[in-house]
Amino acid sequence: MAMIPIEAQLTVKQLLKAVEQMPQRELDQFVERVVALRAGQRAPRLSPKESELLVKINQSLPADLQRLYDELIAKRRESALSEAEYDELLRLTEQVEAFDVKRVEYLAELARSRKTTLRALMKDLGIKTPAYA
Repeated sequence: MAMIPIEAQLTVKQLLKAVEQMPQRELDQFVERVVALRAGQRAPRLSPKESELLVKINQSLPADLQRLYDELIAKRRESALSEAEYDELLRLTEQVEAFDVKRVEYLAELARSRKTTLRALMKDLGIKTPAYA
């Protein structure tokens, strides 16, 4: 784990500056821990399973995958995709959709454990339905 020198008392801006210096893998781990911490503060009686689900729900696509996907989408909008890039976009789209499906499965599992609807849970967590859904 990288060591980042910081002062004993930090402003939010200083903390974010330190976090920006983290390697991607450590940043992902840090975010997971912050999400788990936040979930514990919002609902102190979270079970370990609920905490685990919240961490999984809040995971994002790996940065390199997201960047490449966004680049290929932009090229598609400009009608500038080669055949190979189109094939790559299809492959990445399948990965992104599979990632989204897992996230919805985790959300549904958490909703069941809380005996609520998926829509109510998403509202409670501040998760908006994507425009394409």
